[in-house]
Amino acid sequence: MNPKILRISLIAALAGFLFGFDTVVISGAEKKLQALWETSDAFHGTVVIGMALFGTVIGALFGGIPTNKIGRKKTLFWIGVLYTLSALGSALADDPVSFGIFRFLGGLGIGASTVAAPTYISEIAPAKQRGRLVGLYQFNIVFGILIAFFSNYLLNGIGDNDWRWMVGVEAIPAAIYTLFALGLPKSPRWLLTRGAQEEAAVILKRIGSELTVDRLRQDMARSASSGGKQEHIFMGKYRFPLALAFLIALFNQFSGINAFLYYAPRIFEEAGLGENTALLSSIGIGFTNLVFTLLGIYLIDRLGRRQLMYIGSVGYIISLGLVAAAFILEWSGIMVPVFLFVFIAAHAIGQGAVIWVFISEIFPNHLRGSGQSFGTSVHWILAWLIPSSIPVLFSWVGPGPVFAFFAFMMVLQLLFVHFMMPETKGISLEALSEKLSGGKK
Repeated sequence: MNPKILRISLIAALAGFLFGFDTVVISGAEKKLQALWETSDAFHGTVVIGMALFGTVIGALFGGIPTNKIGRKKTLFWIGVLYTLSALGSALADDPVSFGIFRFLGGLGIGASTVAAPTYISEIAPAKQRGRLVGLYQFNIVFGILIAFFSNYLLNGIGDNDWRWMVGVEAIPAAIYTLFALGLPKSPRWLLTRGAQEEAAVILKRIGSELTVDRLRQDMARSASSGGKQEHIFMGKYRFPLALAFLIALFNQFSGINAFLYYAPRIFEEAGLGENTALLSSIGIGFTNLVFTLLGIYLIDRLGRRQLMYIGSVGYIISLGLVAAAFILEWSGIMVPVFLFVFIAAHAIGQGAVIWVFISEIFPNHLRGSGQSFGTSVHWILAWLIPSSIPVLFSWVGPGPVFAFFAFMMVLQLLFVHFMMPETKGISLEALSEKLSGGKK
């Protein structure tokens, strides 16, 4: 693998580390904050906790605009600035509203990073290694989650204001990432969409790419229509890649993955387990997620995206079906946690490894930022809506039927993979654009 391209991809993928860290770090502070500010459950959930997730939705919805307008590199830099300001502001906040506003800024960074980082890496990476390199973003998300759990554990109890250190420590990796982002080269493909051929040629040579600017320009010209910049992703010719992005994002969340991660202790308590569930759900789940994410990244350019989705779908169906049966039939003991660990493994090797790679591949160069924004927006809106309904659903119908519904949705995902999802392994972005535009597989 080209060491320069690997280094560039790693730096861009660090946006994923901050994504994972920022998402989880609040878990160690949120109970302290509710007690400190004496807020109601509704206010605490919607402002102190929910503002970050709302920011994520907004960042994903509109992240394609700066990604296309000012470029992938500059967008990644400003994402780092948002993370840094969010961490510092949250640590210094003295009231819940100010805290929620600064957490909202971090959410904007998360949402925008799911657009800009995979887009940038997919355009830098060689076709045969694109899956592994874009997969570094997902690996960094999982790694950031683990480090956040560990950081919270170390900082817990160091003083009355330990929560400030918990949320503020993120400013250190955020500032480092922001400085690193300044040194990233611009995307050659983005430069060519802006007519900057000489600069694109210099960058391709500097990073040791196997492509020349003439070859890349010819490929892009073949895949683009004469409409060019006047086109948008909702045109009829892009119906198929739009449907692919929508469905893979929809099934990602209807697996129940975020619902489980947010409510793991509650789910384990429903299964009859005791006080050790917090450790089991954070460290154990985080470690399982990390191991199988690494396996997925290793396999994604070897087996392909569809094969990993087949494996993940079957694992989802079996594990979710067993979890549903355990609740409905009132199985006790360690069975539910074991089934849920299989569920996490199935997610990590399938949807977790594939989603950001796949969405970043299926749209043409001049619409990739918009397409990535669409797919990630579907993901984050559902990630907001589905977990918020879990407490109500658990009390209304119980965990068993909820997990049975998730298992049924994964049967539909398996059908989607078999009948609709194309394989994108080892194919250039321009060739994929030609292949998928107009609904052709």
